[in-house]
Amino acid sequence: MNTLLIEVGNLDGLVLLIAAIMFGPSIILAIIGFLLLKRNKKAAKVFFILAVVYVLVSLGICGSMMA
Repeated sequence: MNTLLIEVGNLDGLVLLIAAIMFGPSIILAIIGFLLLKRNKKAAKVFFILAVVYVLVSLGICGSMMA
């Protein structure tokens, strides 16, 4: 049986993309939370909670893909 081996090149961009998906939206949510902190504390707290939940979920999903 003849098998064809495909050699994969540099995957640094893929790792960077996965890291951006893991931490990007949570950083944006935290920045929005800090911007809303003085005007509306309740909305800011919701954004902070969303940021933390997104980090926990993304570390579980993307972290399992990277392992």
